[in-house]
Amino acid sequence: MNTECKRYCRVLTIAGSDSGGGAGIQADLKTIAANGCYGASVITALTAQNTCGVSAIHAVPVDFVRAQMDAVLSDIGCDAVKIGMLFSPALIREVAQGLRRHGVARVVLDPVMVAQSGDRLLQDEAVGALKEWLLPLAAIVTPNLPEASVLLGRDVETAETAGGAARELAALGCANVLVKGGHLEGSDCDDVLWLGEEGRLVRLPGRRIATVNNHGTGCTLSSAIAAFLARGAGIEEAVRRAKEYITGAIAAGAGYRLGRGHGPVHHLYRCW
Repeated sequence: MNTECKRYCRVLTIAGSDSGGGAGIQADLKTIAANGCYGASVITALTAQNTCGVSAIHAVPVDFVRAQMDAVLSDIGCDAVKIGMLFSPALIREVAQGLRRHGVARVVLDPVMVAQSGDRLLQDEAVGALKEWLLPLAAIVTPNLPEASVLLGRDVETAETAGGAARELAALGCANVLVKGGHLEGSDCDDVLWLGEEGRLVRLPGRRIATVNNHGTGCTLSSAIAAFLARGAGIEEAVRRAKEYITGAIAAGAGYRLGRGHGPVHHLYRCW
């Protein structure tokens, strides 16, 4: 009789809850499972949201966020962490302290600031706390162009400026930076990956898929990166495999209609 225990690759997502199921914790857990890992969660905020927008945000008390982190990490542990919506400076500091307390490595930071609908998900005063407390702890940070602009305090709007922005963001303390090109105009939406330890810039080509079902793409991509890191991939391989997954999820979900606004991608397209 084989008594050897199997072991999950574990990913912890620290993010807000999306009641519509297309982004946030809900999207993260689907993505983590779809890419071969066991997902656990720390919920930082509750949102009342659907495909049309966010109607309310209820922040989870900081001490309860700490309790969730300690409960999961002291028992289950993790092989990688994805961080999404954090909302306030106090919450950002608490999460950073929890990561240090438990010696967590392989942190993927998705600096969620604005929802697909345009609703603000991060307090203005929290941007500085994000740069001070969390960027230095991250293995990779994954801003889109508007988020890179906020973090750097200047406009980053073109493919030509994305590479320089990635290098500048790395200088803030995170060695690896993926600047996503989904907000570029035109049919091309290339991403740019700066690999700080190698001093190398990688351009990852992408073609825009015609669909309104693009809610939660950033959450999904960052969670997929965390899943592949948890499974042992290096940064570049994890990013490439995650980009392949999200591209497939967008394409597979393009033909569906869910709600009256921006619908979700098809997270489980490889399963059904």
